[in-house]
This record gives sequence, structure tokens and C-alpha cells, in this order.
Amino acid sequence: MDMQKCSNQEWLDSVYEKLLVKMKAECGRVGSNIPYTTNKDGMYDDITETRWGKTPDGGAHVGFWTNGFWPGMLWQMYEATGDEEYKTAAVGVEERLDALLKSPESVDHDVGFLFLLSSVAHYRKTGDQEARRRGLMAAATLAARYNLDGKFIRAWNGPRQNKMTEMLGGGDIRGWMIIDCMMNIPLLYWASEELDDPRFAKIAVNHAKTAQQYIVRPDGSCNHIVAFEPDTGEYLTNPGGQGYKQGSSWSRGQSWAVYGFALSYRHTKDESFLNTAKQCAHYCISNMAVCDWLPLVDYRQPAEPVKYDTTAAMCTACGLLEIAQHVDENEARFYTEAAYRILRACDAKFANWDPEKDSIMNGGTFFYHDPDGTNTEVPIIYGDYFFIEAILRLKGKDLFEW
Repeated sequence: MDMQKCSNQEWLDSVYEKLLVKMKAECGRVGSNIPYTTNKDGMYDDITETRWGKTPDGGAHVGFWTNGFWPGMLWQMYEATGDEEYKTAAVGVEERLDALLKSPESVDHDVGFLFLLSSVAHYRKTGDQEARRRGLMAAATLAARYNLDGKFIRAWNGPRQNKMTEMLGGGDIRGWMIIDCMMNIPLLYWASEELDDPRFAKIAVNHAKTAQQYIVRPDGSCNHIVAFEPDTGEYLTNPGGQGYKQGSSWSRGQSWAVYGFALSYRHTKDESFLNTAKQCAHYCISNMAVCDWLPLVDYRQPAEPVKYDTTAAMCTACGLLEIAQHVDENEARFYTEAAYRILRACDAKFANWDPEKDSIMNGGTFFYHDPDGTNTEVPIIYGDYFFIEAILRLKGKDLFEW
């Protein structure tokens, strides 16, 4: 079959069959290890063993923000296939992540990524009460990061000034919020629904409203970071973050905005959130449409060198499919077709369907200014997660994990 000329449905059916083969092989190799990217042999290592080594007390690092995406992929595949091997591996990772709940200082606002895609997914699928407990403890940890005066959730831990603040633009890290957290606050919406208690959702809504005001620009582009005075909540500045420079448009941040605001609409039915999601989506679509539906790392980066980030593309596609669920039929076709164009373009240029190698979607870039190139256009686990979620959404076989 000529994949360039086939219909969307033919392409989708073909990709789904390849996905079944690829993920079955990966699950057998990886099990309850926690992957991030592939090594020189094209295989996953366990990130807790290889990225930083052991902690001083001999324990493994399990708190990196991406560590929920592998179990998220496994729960998606379990939903689609019913294969118990996926469930067993996912629960194994969740049990490893449980250690983080005994040490809240080891996690930051990305606790949502860690536990929505592991414990909450587990509970939603099976009703497991231990998974529910973990999800609620994670939600309480996230809610505790709320700054009452600034009405935002603090992003990262650490002293006022550290290497991260220097790398990303300087300033007092205690007052930083970032666009990424729009994808973490669904943990709070879930906790409010689960407990019939509005407190968690009120924090999420307040954070989203602050993001609307200070992160999203009138043209639909976004800041990555916004800095507030942590004691008063006064707006200070917008450091450059992981994109090209201050005032530019980091594509993965844009994808967090598209999907994150669409999810806030799903949970609250606040029309302003849906409108913001559309605003950010149109900005992404217009930029990708002139680049063969491939996402640059930053939509305002220099013409050379060309740098892509497929993780931004995959998350954007999921966000577009989420928006499509909440609009009329004509609008839904527009957003769904844009998602197909993105997915098909990245599949053609970056996908690796060899079942003997790990990872599906190459071309992921962690941040624009990568000093040694090790995080530029490489396989990254969350690119695969969002690719799988998008494919299964289109097939009607996905598990809602947000």
C-alpha cells in the first residue's frame, strides 16, 4: 500500500496493526522498567538506573517527570487489547512510583504526569482501591503547591536560585508557574470528582485562569514560564524557558496549552477554556501547515538550523482530537483532519516500526538549546505515549487517562 496516497482510514488501520506488533514486543522486553529514550543500540534502558545513577542511600531515582508515560502506554494497550501482560507491567511500574508518595519533596508539579497515567488510569480501568489511594495522595501533594496570592501552582522545587533558573532565564524559582502544568491539573479535577469535594477543582480552575491571563498571548502563542513575586503574587516577568528565547514560541509548550485547556473545558464546561484551546490550536495549525505539518522545536526559531520536535506534534494532535469532541460536526472535521495530517506527516518522516527495536516515534527534542545534541531529534517516551493515545482515540479504543 502506498501510504502517501491511501485514505485516512486505510492509514489508521495499517498503523494500528503495526502498533499491536511493536508494543507487544516492547512490553515483553521492557516490562516494569521505566524507559525514557533509546541507547546506541536502539533499545530502552531503565532511566532510574542510567540517567543519574543511584541515590546516596542506594535507592533508584524514580521521580523524573516522564516516568508515568510508559505505564500510560501500557494501560492504553490493555484497554485496546485486553492482554494481561500490559496490565502486569503497568502495575509493576506503579508500585515503583509509590515510593514518591512517601517523599513529597522528591516530586514537583509533574506529579500529575506521574500518577494520572499510572495509578489513576489503573483505578479508572479496574477500580483498584490501592491505585485510588495513590492517586488521591498525589492530588493532595499537587494541591499543596498552590500559591494563594498568585493563584498558581508552583512549578519546580529547589532554592530560590539554582542551575535550573540560570539555564532558563534567571529569577526566584519559588514564584514560577509553567504552561506544562495545564496537563497536570486534571489530577485535581479527578480528585474533586472522586471525593465530591470542590476544593481540588477550585485550585485547578484558578491556576488555569492565571495561565489564561499571563501565559497565553493574544495571537495564541504562549510563554513557557511566568515569574511572580512568591510572597505577594505580583507578576514579574516571563523567562525564556525551553524554547529559542524569551518571547518566542516553544512548540511543546503550545501543545500543553492546546490539550490542557481543552481538558479543563471537559472537566468544567467553562467556555473560556475551550476558546483558549482553540486559539492556541489555530496558532499551532497555521505554523505546522507551512512546514509540511511538522512541528519546529520553537515556532519562532531561526530558519537554520531546522530543528523538529515530534513530541509537540503528538500532544498537539491529541489536543485537537479532544477539541473535536466538544464542537459541532463541521468544526470537528476541521480539527480531526488537522490531527490526521500531523500524525501522518510524522509517521512518514520519523516512525520506526521495527519490532526488534524500541520506541516508535523518533524526532523528539527536549529543549531548543541542547548543548551536546543528546536530546535533539531522538526517541522520547512521551512522544510515543501521545502517538498511541491519538491512534487509539481515532480507532475508538482508547482509555481516557486525563
